[in-house]
Amino acid sequence: MTHLLIGFFVALSVGLTGIGGGSFTVPALLLIVGLPPAEAVGTTFVYAGVLRLIAAPFYLSNRQVNSRYIRLLLQGAVPGLVLGMLALKLVANQGSNPAVVIALGVLLAVSSSVTFIPRVQVPSFARKNPHWLPWLAFPIGLESGFSSAGAGALGTVLLLNYSEMTPAQVVGTDILFGLVLAVIGGAIHWSFGSISAPVLLPLLLGGIPGVIIGCMLAPRLPATKLKTVVALLALCAGLQLVWSGVHTMAGKASTNTARFSNTISGTARP
Repeated sequence: MTHLLIGFFVALSVGLTGIGGGSFTVPALLLIVGLPPAEAVGTTFVYAGVLRLIAAPFYLSNRQVNSRYIRLLLQGAVPGLVLGMLALKLVANQGSNPAVVIALGVLLAVSSSVTFIPRVQVPSFARKNPHWLPWLAFPIGLESGFSSAGAGALGTVLLLNYSEMTPAQVVGTDILFGLVLAVIGGAIHWSFGSISAPVLLPLLLGGIPGVIIGCMLAPRLPATKLKTVVALLALCAGLQLVWSGVHTMAGKASTNTARFSNTISGTARP
């Protein structure tokens, strides 16, 4: 039941705003389900890919996708994605570096806050400076490959505040962008064998109806309200990642302290 509920509510967020596929699912699988970090990332890639595959036709049929921006974002994000996954494979434990998760959470929370400061937004930036989009997308792909988080949340926040698109177009464009990254990432993680089928199945059973409901509700939300919902969810995702990283770091510190105490005790014995 827990897996079904996680799958449903994350999918509802993805269908409605494009956010949550990685930012919410990985912490949930780590902290609630108890999956090893590499399996949590790999399982999330496949789960998020299926959700975006279902959501994509809704936004394509309503012409709420900017193919030019998708192409530019992928030029930078795909190389970053591959490098991020190679780094994850080398480290073999995404949770071993909680500082990276904390940094992503802070970046996401701060960038989401820009939505509530109109003076900082530059809607014409992407149209006037398209050559910058691949460079801005590279770190998004890098983080997505390492933790599966970032493609939806950071991509949405970037387009929401620095492109001329409506909130619905931003969500549609980011869902297609995230879909391509999820397909590539899911295929590579499948070859690594880092996917938990027993967890993935109930996630999808809850997620498929959730993403359909989210996609059906999205067009009914006024643009301003949708923009606010997207920004708030991105902010929550950022704070969730910070909390997850701090929780992991505290756990590691506690474990190391216990080991050190045991070592000292063992040495002190006659």
